[in-house]
Amino acid sequence: MRIRITFSKQGALRYTGHLDLHTLLERAARRASLPLAYSQGFHPTPKIQLASALPLGFSSRAEVMDIWLTSDIEVSRLRIDLQATLPHDIQILNVEKVDDRAPALQTQLIAAEYEADIPDEYASNLTSRLAALSEAKSILRVRRGKTYELRPLIESLEAAPADGSEKTRLLMRLTAREGATGRPEEVLSALEIPPDSVRVERTRLIFRG
Repeated sequence: MRIRITFSKQGALRYTGHLDLHTLLERAARRASLPLAYSQGFHPTPKIQLASALPLGFSSRAEVMDIWLTSDIEVSRLRIDLQATLPHDIQILNVEKVDDRAPALQTQLIAAEYEADIPDEYASNLTSRLAALSEAKSILRVRRGKTYELRPLIESLEAAPADGSEKTRLLMRLTAREGATGRPEEVLSALEIPPDSVRVERTRLIFRG
C-alpha cells in the first residue's frame, strides 16, 4: 500500500534541513505504529520518499511525501495517528492512496510555485525590474563556483498585493526538474533583493499529468 501525504512546514521547522526532516518523519511514522515497508539489503530503511528538498529557511504549505505500508490502513485513521506524533509546525493537509507502481515522486516533479513578501525598501520599481528580468534572453548566475543560466528556469514572475496588506508579494513559478531546478533566492538576487530580507514560502508542487 502506497500513501501520498501533503503537509505544511512552518515556524521553527523552516530551519530543519532535508535529511533531518526525513528522519523526523520516519520517527513520527514509527511512533504512530504504521506498518512500514522496508527497503531490501544489509541496512533496510522505511520506504519514505519526499518529492523535493525545501531550501533551508523556507516555509511551505505544499510538501509531498510517499510512504509504503505492508498492509492496508484506513486513510483517515492514518492521518489522525500520524498527526498526533508530529510537531505542531508540521500539519497534514491531505492523505490519499496511490498506485504502488507509480513512478517515483522526484521523476514526476516539473515545477514549483513560491510566494515572497517583498520589504517596502525593495518594492519600488519592482514591476519594471520584473519586466526586465522576464524579457532578458540570458541571466547568468554562479552557484557553487560554477556559472549557470537562470533564465530558462523561470517559468513566470508576477507582483501582486499581499493578502490583507499593502505589501508587495512576488509570485514565482520555477522549474523543478532533475538537473534543472530554479531557486527563489537566485531570482531575488537577480532582482537586487537580498534573499535574507525576504520570507519565502513554497505554495505548490506541480507534477506531470
